[in-house]
Amino acid sequence: MVICALVCCLFLDAQVHVDPNKVLNPISDDMFGSCIEDVNHEIYGGLYGQRIFGERFEEPSEIVGPAGWRSLGGDWKSAGGEATCLAGSGPMLLLDGKVVSDGTVEARLTVRKGQSGSAGLMIRVGNATSGVDAFDGYEVAFQAQAGALALGRHRHDFRLLQAAPAPIATGESHLVRAVLHGPRIQVFLDGEAVPRLDFTDQDRPILTGAVALRSWQADCGFRDVKLSGVPVSMALESRGLSGMWDPVGQASYSPDRDAITGRQCQGIVSGSATAPVGIANRGLNRWGISIRRGQTMEGTITLRGDVGLAVVALQSADGGHTYASQQLPVSPKWRSISFHLTPSVTNPNARFVVLLNRPGRLYMDQATLLDGGRFRGLAVRGDIAQSMVLEGLTFLRYGGTMVNAPDYRWKHMIGDPSRRPSYEGHWYPYSTNGFGIFDFLNFCEAAHFRSAFAINIEETPQDAADLADYLAAPTTTRWGAQRAADGHPAAYHPEYIEIGNEEGIEVPPHAALLHYAERFRLLESAIHRHHPELKLVCAAWWTQGSPEMKPVFEAVDGRAAAWDIHVGSDDPEAGIDIDHALTQIEQSFKGWNPKTGLKVVVFEENGGLHNMQRALGHATTLNATRRHGSFVLADCPANCLQPWHQNDNGWDQGQIFFTPDRVWGMPPFYAQQLLSQDRQPLRVESVATAGLDVLATRSLNGKTVTLTVVNVASRPIAATVGLSRFQIVSSSAKCVSGGLDAVNSPSQPQRFSISVVPCLIHRNQVDLTFPAHSITSLRLLGSPVHFGDDPGSNHVGAVH
Repeated sequence: MVICALVCCLFLDAQVHVDPNKVLNPISDDMFGSCIEDVNHEIYGGLYGQRIFGERFEEPSEIVGPAGWRSLGGDWKSAGGEATCLAGSGPMLLLDGKVVSDGTVEARLTVRKGQSGSAGLMIRVGNATSGVDAFDGYEVAFQAQAGALALGRHRHDFRLLQAAPAPIATGESHLVRAVLHGPRIQVFLDGEAVPRLDFTDQDRPILTGAVALRSWQADCGFRDVKLSGVPVSMALESRGLSGMWDPVGQASYSPDRDAITGRQCQGIVSGSATAPVGIANRGLNRWGISIRRGQTMEGTITLRGDVGLAVVALQSADGGHTYASQQLPVSPKWRSISFHLTPSVTNPNARFVVLLNRPGRLYMDQATLLDGGRFRGLAVRGDIAQSMVLEGLTFLRYGGTMVNAPDYRWKHMIGDPSRRPSYEGHWYPYSTNGFGIFDFLNFCEAAHFRSAFAINIEETPQDAADLADYLAAPTTTRWGAQRAADGHPAAYHPEYIEIGNEEGIEVPPHAALLHYAERFRLLESAIHRHHPELKLVCAAWWTQGSPEMKPVFEAVDGRAAAWDIHVGSDDPEAGIDIDHALTQIEQSFKGWNPKTGLKVVVFEENGGLHNMQRALGHATTLNATRRHGSFVLADCPANCLQPWHQNDNGWDQGQIFFTPDRVWGMPPFYAQQLLSQDRQPLRVESVATAGLDVLATRSLNGKTVTLTVVNVASRPIAATVGLSRFQIVSSSAKCVSGGLDAVNSPSQPQRFSISVVPCLIHRNQVDLTFPAHSITSLRLLGSPVHFGDDPGSNHVGAVH
């Protein structure tokens, strides 16, 4: 290792100079955060220990048809030769058993309602499951708002291939025909002789697959489907079984309106006295429930009926083996029953079943099955939670577009989870409140994360005041007593409460921003009248130079602690633009009020990547936000979590990935872990050449100096790091590096992780080489020659 370092120093490309005596600004410990919300199944299917997906039986029944149609999500119906679907996040009607390679596929499409959405004819579809982009194939889309015909490709994601103007509008029906010949796809509209779209896919073309119909955020209609000129029947019928569940044996299924918490429960009628019948659940989008030998899983289910007994069990995916079972009493009235299942084997692909062994009727509602490896007694999946701790997170933000759903209300998130109301969520139309704001706060306390959460801006002032009391009032008060009854006698101490999320992001924003300013003032007054110590965050969408910004600033200045700014960090050098943007924002604040105390939090670093390129982008962003440490109080990359091959929107950006039985970090995870391990509370002066992005920090006592060095170049850079008035005693350097497309996988979970970088000490300087596409943390221990006074009493986080 010494030889390698010596060789490097003979061919130096760069110089880095650090003066630990020149303290520039403090750095909040909240810079090492993450953003989590119930999108891409971060909560349900992920962090939340509930392994049953579809716990309330709210999802519409699977739709089938004699021609081979099968629904994957959504509310589908047929009448008069037309299949219709209500707006949703990509529900699809798949034509099973008819593979298309070359030939023609045609259909008449209508965007019936929802101008911003689209109706899609899907071709060469494969690997399809429920989920927004949970399939491979091509999509020919009617885009009513844009007046366009578009061709896109899905590989469990989405890429627009070609688009053209077309006379498409809401309520109009048009015939679209796709002509397929190898990688070439031609799309004709309404019998025109010239194709509107003509595209040859040169990037791993999809050459065979099924046909499907798809709705995207619009009510849509489909008729006159033909494959190579042969009509396909659009007759459809419901199976009567909630869409996230599968039938077991031969029984009759139907939804029932006599439900405990939601709009419907599940009914089953058995006429057999011999063979067991029932229903099965295989977890998130049927990817399997992971069970571990000897690890007990706790559950509850609400039952009524005339069968006397029912059985709950854990089985193999095909039902051929039963690993644990328990009999449950059934009475004519609803009764919530607890059970414990301890499997005899380990299996990552098991299923949960409810069975009847005798004739009769059984109705089911609210079924839970908690992961056996829970985190510190909470209803949280332990391996995912532990990975978040290992990432070095110090701060977690719970919020995002999910809070903009009209029925997202904090009072629906307290009390018994099985009795909390269902609601139509923004990302998922059949959402429940099994995991909510206070479950999040309980998790943050157990994991020792500082926390922030967001609320809907349409909460009433009274409800906002009650929220403040629920968080902080003594147990002798109404809401303090409710908090204690819910299992948390002590007050909660969130770092921030955000009012809304990305408010005014729509175009034009004027009315929305004025409304937001009014709502913020009302809710802030209600909260601070009861508890002035609670710190609030403004969630108005920031647009530099917009005349809308000053009125919002004037509404929140002196009332909010910070303004939430969302940035993109896919670009390896994202920090350059973000640094400039933060400077402009601070100048705007000071220009409007030179004495303002309003700061900034970055509650979402967004993008569409989870590879080494994104890791570099996060590192340069974190360098930028820490340079503004007197102004920027927190930095939270999104998304915290992502299920493997279950991405249901375009944000392919998880730091931690998971399957039913595995959890691993992507390069951005290791970048965050590396930099968090060596975090220090004070930024000091540093100057670098040769394009290196360098940020230097030190401890309060001056005996530890750390450098974050980001090399975005495609070649290694050898450098000398010199320190003024500092005698180096020891050094260590670690890095994360790899090609820009580098990612980890379940079979190679640590292929790209933290490695050691050789370095050579010469009294007050270090020689080392920064690998290509790398993030390096250099930690130096030593003796300061002299240090001036530290900055004042700003919050600078823990001493390390």
